[in-house]
Parts: sequence; structure tokens; C-alpha cells
Amino acid sequence: NTRHGPVFTQEPSDSIFPLSTDDKQVFINCKAKGNPPPHYRWKVDGREINTESDPNYSLVEGNLLINNPHVINHGGVYQCIATNTFGTVVSREAKVQFAFLQNFSKKSRNMVSVREGQAVVLLCGPPPHYGEIKYSWVFNGQRSFLQQDARRFISQRTGNLYIAKVEASDAGNYTCAVRNMMTNATVLSSPTPVVVRRDVVMGEYEPKIEVQFPDTLHVSKGSSVKLECFALGNPVPSISWRRADGNPLPGKIKINHSSGVLEIPYFRPEDAGVYECVAENSRGRNIARGQLIFHNVEHLHWVQTLKDAHMAIDANLQWECKAIGKPRPIYRWLKNGQPLTGRIHAEAGRLTISRISLLDSGMYQCVADNEHGAVYASAELKVVASPPDFTRRPVKKSTVIQRGGEVVLECRPHASPRGTVLYDGTLRIANISKSDEGRYICVARNHFGTSSSSGTLVVKEPTKIVVPPLSLDATVGQSLVLPCQVSSDTSLSPIFKWFFNGKAIDFSRQEHFEMIGLGFAGDLMVRNIQLKHSGKYVCMVHTEVDTVSAAADLIVRGPPSAPEGLVVTDITDTTVQLSWGSGPDNHSPVTMYMVQARTPFSIGWQTVRTVPDSVPGQMMHATVTDLNPWVDYEFRVVAINSVGVGEPSTPSKQIRTKAAVPKVAPVNVSGGGGARGELVIIWEPVPEEQQSGEDFGYVVAFRPLGSSTWIQTVLASPDASRYIYRNDSIAPLSQFEVKVGVYNILGEGQFSQVVRVFSAEEEPSKAPSRVWGHAVSASEIEVYWEPILPGQGFEVLFWEEGFQQSEADRVRVINTTALLSGLKSSTVYLISVRAQNSAGLGPCSPAFNITTKKPPPSQPPGNIEWNLTNSKVFLNWEHVKAMENESEVTGYKVVYRQNWHGRTTVLETSKTSVELQIPSGEDYLIEIKALTKGGDGTSSGHIRIPKMSSK
Repeated sequence: NTRHGPVFTQEPSDSIFPLSTDDKQVFINCKAKGNPPPHYRWKVDGREINTESDPNYSLVEGNLLINNPHVINHGGVYQCIATNTFGTVVSREAKVQFAFLQNFSKKSRNMVSVREGQAVVLLCGPPPHYGEIKYSWVFNGQRSFLQQDARRFISQRTGNLYIAKVEASDAGNYTCAVRNMMTNATVLSSPTPVVVRRDVVMGEYEPKIEVQFPDTLHVSKGSSVKLECFALGNPVPSISWRRADGNPLPGKIKINHSSGVLEIPYFRPEDAGVYECVAENSRGRNIARGQLIFHNVEHLHWVQTLKDAHMAIDANLQWECKAIGKPRPIYRWLKNGQPLTGRIHAEAGRLTISRISLLDSGMYQCVADNEHGAVYASAELKVVASPPDFTRRPVKKSTVIQRGGEVVLECRPHASPRGTVLYDGTLRIANISKSDEGRYICVARNHFGTSSSSGTLVVKEPTKIVVPPLSLDATVGQSLVLPCQVSSDTSLSPIFKWFFNGKAIDFSRQEHFEMIGLGFAGDLMVRNIQLKHSGKYVCMVHTEVDTVSAAADLIVRGPPSAPEGLVVTDITDTTVQLSWGSGPDNHSPVTMYMVQARTPFSIGWQTVRTVPDSVPGQMMHATVTDLNPWVDYEFRVVAINSVGVGEPSTPSKQIRTKAAVPKVAPVNVSGGGGARGELVIIWEPVPEEQQSGEDFGYVVAFRPLGSSTWIQTVLASPDASRYIYRNDSIAPLSQFEVKVGVYNILGEGQFSQVVRVFSAEEEPSKAPSRVWGHAVSASEIEVYWEPILPGQGFEVLFWEEGFQQSEADRVRVINTTALLSGLKSSTVYLISVRAQNSAGLGPCSPAFNITTKKPPPSQPPGNIEWNLTNSKVFLNWEHVKAMENESEVTGYKVVYRQNWHGRTTVLETSKTSVELQIPSGEDYLIEIKALTKGGDGTSSGHIRIPKMSSK
């Protein structure tokens, strides 16, 4: 609701309006706020517009409406003027233009006669127009425009059509089409007839550049520039572009119309330079060049504007405005829309009014101009005259201050002019004592009147910190308390605040900090201290009358931070040199460094040997020893101090130690076995990390025991672990001396220790003796025999009577007994046994036969009864009678267990009843089966005995 002068919220801006027969009205915006609301006037080219007498103009609120605009009559520079009771402001000037396109002259165009192979230029000669236009050509009235190519080019600067080399098919009528891109209107010229003479053909000639760009062109930052270049010639010239300085063309460049147009969008400083268009054919070449200069236009804008001023009579006012632009702007000042007159002093962007009067009220504007335009800044000057008034700023009713302090009682009534204040406007009392308590009155007067205001001063005892926090050292993980206790006036309630490194501690968001204590104590508890808690702690105590503080430094000692900048140098086959920089020691000096390494073969990081063996804290380099050759290593360093072991450094770049002759020989060399005539040698392969280089393999050496000549063979596979030497002349179980060596690309390494290995034995020559057996049940037979030689294995063959031995099933064992299972009941089986060793199988023993027993009864025990008394179960059932083809029942098997998962107990009996001792408190499951020589009979199924109460 504040009353004020007009302030623009919308101003007119430079505009181009498309003008066609359908456009009857044009709207130019202007709007201002003010209280009371402003009224509006307009100027065009400095001339006032009378909207009442001129039918082409009317006002819609503050906006100017142009009816039936005319290209010439209504184009110009427009300015909006807004006025209310407080003054007048003028808007920025806006240039208004109209885009249009007139028709071509209907006059017919002359015929153009040209020889085949010659070049021709057809002129467009566009009609009067304004606004961006686009040129095209139509050939023989076709619906589509003529397509540009390497031979034909349309300049968008002149509209002319260029044909580099005329062909017979070019004869016809050519029409220039001009389109206004704003009005979308298109007009066509009269056709130009082209006749191609074939009596004489034009000879070849070098390119002649007919369309080229200016020698110098200034391009603004961020704008797009198009360069045209086209040459006439026979043969048709090719067009290419380049920069004169040899730099490549920017990647954003667009080249189109068969290279005739080069476009550089978003022009930047690095795009400036000399550009060359090269036209070339078999007869020669020609070059056009021009320089693009980066033009950094800094648009005019304010860096300091004006603020409204409310001033008392006789006061002094100074306003300053400042704008930036290229070229540098000049300033002028307006009051209520008119140039300044009289005693107001304006110099460049500074305006000064001395001893302001009521007549100086109004709207002021600072205008900054340069050749690119102008910017306007506005402000209102209100001149105020009134008697002193304490309504809005009375003297403070009550002021509380500590004894010994200093107080300022302000007296700032509203008055215009300010007038005089009795007893000075501001009262300052230093070194306050209790006697200064009381009521104070301030009286102010000017020539419009007098007014007064009063307030009370209350004196309190000062606050003191009696137990301040002390600077401390702590170790990571500890907890401690920083005390802060005060003495203060008993009527005051001190408020404690803690600051850490200048920032207030938010206890609601800090798990490590807690404030403890009540009343005059506000101690700080720091729990589980971390390195980040090192710093300055300030306890600040605030009361109604004063604020006091005390500070302490906390140093937190912790394990060292990770070492930095680890570098690996001087790489040999077994050593490297490491160097590094120290990280923060976290207030406890580093005592030693530990070096760790990792390879693709290690489990995690392993500590490695170094020289010196223990790296002291002041030494930041070491030699790592005892490394394996030809292995990829990463290294890291860990610092240690008296607090503990720090974080490891970032791992080094992976390096590979140099190759060397292998140092490790194979282990666990042994052998034996195999087929007749074979010597089998086996060993543990050397791990990849101990192969020491590329092309790793094994050298296997052997000789008969007692021979002095070694037989050697090379195995080129690093994974080899076995070698078989075959020679039919080797006697069975001959002793050989064997050793296995290693080699790689750098040479041979060590051999293993010599071991003795037997060649393969021969196949067994005898069959096992005293082979016998018996039927265990309806489905099992047990077979026994006596061995021939120790260490042999055996194969048991068994087949049903009536079948061939070749169809026999086989069981292999290493003992002299075998249990044949899964057999048919009441069936005759033939059985034979033969010995086996690594060389093969021996002869079979004579076959003998055994008949399996009859099967057990299929009928389960029936009519089962049980009786539970105390913790005893009495069971009885009917005798199971075997059928003629079943084994006789010899007894019964009672199987019982506690619930489904308990331990099973088996009880055998020859009777048809049994008594079981069962503890109380659990369910029991019981089943009964008949016992026969043919095996166990069919189960009775589970009988559930429910749990019995302990009572």
C-alpha cells in the first residue's frame, strides 16, 4: 500500500514485425507499477504520439497498438513514458522495423547465349525487401527448386546463379525465387532464357573464383559465420578449404553445397584466423583468402544501479550509477523524463544534490549510452519534513549490563530535519557500577516540535569462567572430559555453547560429543576420540548481560597415516629398491616401516625381507630381497608408531622381477608300476612362481642301477609331472637311478636328488589257490582265497549258471576276501578269481559254484499287541510261517528308537514276544522283522508307542 512513483515492469524492445496483407495490428509492450497507478504516453523518433487524433495509434493500458501499420510511416524508434503524482520515467528506446518483400518487376528478361563448356552467371536482382531472405532458382517451371552441386551454385548474398561449366542440358528458362523468412512470402522473377550454342565448344581453362568472401570480417562471440566460395572453370573445379596457419579446421565446421559454403557455428577466439578457399582443376588452381577477426562485444549492463531515497530537508544526497560495455559508455541524467537543470550537479555517473528542498522530489533516471544501445536505471527521491517522533524507535525500556562493563543508550527519534537532541543523542557509560542503575530520559526537538522517551538501566554481577578447559593429549579410542564451569549473578541463567575449530557443535548430530553438567557447569565429554577430533575447543558462556569464553587445544595421537608416493626402482631377478614419502604421523613419530608384497600366487599380502631387516622410521627407502625371478609383484608399505600399526600405502604399480636360471628342483621324485617294459617316473611340478622365466620345462635323466651313462629326455611342458620310458628289453622290476632337472629360456637349473625306481613288473603268472565261499543270505555270497605275492590286487568274476564267463560281473579288491551282493535268491552262481598288478591280469582260478539261499518270508509279523505299564512295553505277535520257497524263520528282530530321529536299538529273540524298558516322556517307534538264513523278512511297519507321563 506504500505510495510511490512509477517503476517499469515491462519495456519495449527492438523488434522486427513481419508485414503481410493479413497483418492489421502490431503490439508494442509497456507496463509500469506505481501508487497511484501511472498513466502513459509514447514518442516515436522524438515526436509525441497523439493517440486521440491519429487513427493508426491507440493505447491498451500502457501498450501501444499500431493499426494498419505501414513499412515506412510506422517504422522508427519508440519510447514509453509513465507518470503519476510522484514523477515521470521514460523507458528504453526500441527500434521497430517491418519485414516485407515486394514483387519483382514484370519486365521480361534478356536471353543469355552461352557456348557449351563456357561458364555463365545469371543475375537475380531481388526486389525491395527487409528481413532475412533466401534465394532459390527454378528451371523450366519445375515444381522443385534447382539442386546445387559442384557445377551449379546459388549465392545467398547476391541471389545470383553460377554455372561453372555449361552443358547442353542446361538450355532452358531460369526463374529466381526469393523468400522472406519472416513473412514466409515468396516472389518469382521473370524467366531468363538460356541458349546453349554447340557450334563452338569452349576449351579448357584454369579456375576463376567468381564468388568469394571479404578480405576482413569481424565476427562476434557465439555467432555463426558463413563463407561463400565458387569458381568457374573447365573442367569443373573442385573447392576445398583450409586455414593459412596450417592448423586443422575446427571439428564443428559445416561444409555444404559441394564445398561452396563453409559455416563456423558458435564462433570463439580460437576460430579466428586466415581461411583459404582453393579452387582446382587439371588446368591449374586459384586461391581466395580472408581473415576472420574475433569481435568480443561486451553488451552494455549495469554493475551499480540506483536505490530510492527518503531524505530530510537540508540533507545532502549523492547517487552513483556504473555500467560496463565496449566501447565505454557515457552517462546522462533525467528528472521526471527531462534533462537536469538548475543547481543539481551531475558528473558522469555521479549525481549530487546539496541541501535538499521539497522541490527536489521526483523520479530520477541515469542513462548509460554507447554505439550499441542504452540502459536506464531509475530511483525515486522523497523529501520528508516532520517533528521528532519516538513511535517507531523509542529508547529501550530496559537495559541489563554487567558491573564494570560499558553501555550505549541510543536515542534515535524519527525527525525531518533530524533536529537537536538534548544530553547528546547517544549516552555512553563506562566502568559501570551499581550506582549507575536507574531511569534515563532522552529529549529531542526541531523547529516542528519536541518529544522525549525514557528507559531503565539494570546492573548485574559479571560472569567468570572459574574452571576452564585445559589443553590435553589423547590417544585414538580414549574418552575424556573438557571442563567449563562459571560463577555468575545468581539471577542469571548461563547458556553454554561449545565450538570445535570455529564451528558450533551440534550435539543432536554428534555421536562423539556430549555436554554434561547443570546450572553453572557445561563440561564437554568426548567419547571414542578419533584423529579428526584434534583441534581447538572453545567453551562460550552467554548470559543476558555478557558473554565469556575459554579455549583449549586437544592433540589426538594415533597410528600413522598411510605412506605416500611409493616408487619401485632397480629391479633385478630377486631384489627391488623401494622409496616412499611419509604420511602424517598423527602426533606420534614413526618408529619403523614394514614392507609387504602380493603376487598372483600369494594369499593376500605377505611381509617380505628387506635390507635393512628392520626399516627405521626416519628411513624412507629399502631393498626388498629373496624375491622369486620372473614373478609379478605389487608392494605396499605400512608405518608403525608407539600407538599402533597404520593404514597401508596405496599399492605400487605391478612390476615383474627379471628372469633367471631356475633355482628350485622338482621334489617327491618317485615312480614304478606301469605296463610290462615301462619305466614310470613321477614328480611334483615346480610351482609357476618358482619357474624363474619363460619356456620352462623338465629334463628327465635315468640309468640302470650300476650304469655310468645317463639317458636324458626333455619335456617342454611346465605342467608335466610324469614320464614313461618304454623298452621291451627292460626286465620286470629292474632298478633304475632317476633324477629330474629343470630349465627355462636362460638355461638349465638344478637336478633333484637321485632316487631308485623299479620298472614295471610282469603280469601275474599263477591263479589264486584254495578259492572257496559260502552263501551269506538270499542276495549275498562271501568268497575267500589265498594270495600269491604280496601287494597284488584281485578281480572276482561271477555269473549265473547257464551263462558264459565272458558275461560275468566283476568286483576288484585288494584283500583276499570279497562280498558279492545284489544277487538273485535260490540261484546257482559260478565264481572265479584272478590276480592283478600294474602290468595286467593273471590267469583265472577254476570256477566253482554256490547257490544263494531261499528268500526271507514275504509275510510280515501280524496281530501285534502291546501293553504299556510304568516304563515297560510288553509286545507279542503271531509266528510267521515260511512258504516252501522261503527260508525258515529262526527268530525275530525288534528295532526300536526314540521318535524319528533317535538312536536305533536292535533286539533279537527266538520267541514271539518281548519286554522293552522305555523311559517316560518321549514317543517310541517300534518295528518287527522275521530272521532267516536268507536275510531279514518284511517289516511289520512302524508301531508308535505314545509318550507316557512321568507320573
